[in-house]
Amino acid sequence: VQLQASGGGLVQAGGSLRLSCKASGQVSSINAMGWYRQAPGKERELVATMTTTSRSTTYADSAKGRFTISRDNVKNTVSLQMSSLKPDDTGVYYCYALHVKYDGHVGVGADNYWGQGTQVTVSS
Repeated sequence: VQLQASGGGLVQAGGSLRLSCKASGQVSSINAMGWYRQAPGKERELVATMTTTSRSTTYADSAKGRFTISRDNVKNTVSLQMSSLKPDDTGVYYCYALHVKYDGHVGVGADNYWGQGTQVTVSS
């Protein structure tokens, strides 16, 4: 699976940005897609994710109410609409895809795939 992210940039606090990511390759194996971010000097953290079939979503507490994740399973894309941005949202945003390995109906492992990262900078 290959992931190509786009979007990001510089925005003032309170502004909005939209990130998009397109998957290619073995896209039928993807169980979930989403976004992580890494702020300077901090570990990479989950921002939002959505499963492929049930479209179940998970958001970081910091993203709830401000960010919306969406997927187009036909185009194999995942997008993140970010509103009311804050300086704390600054960081490199990474698109990711998850493939769960099954033995029968039991999950026995997973592969994570990452995009190249896109910079989001929110000025105060």
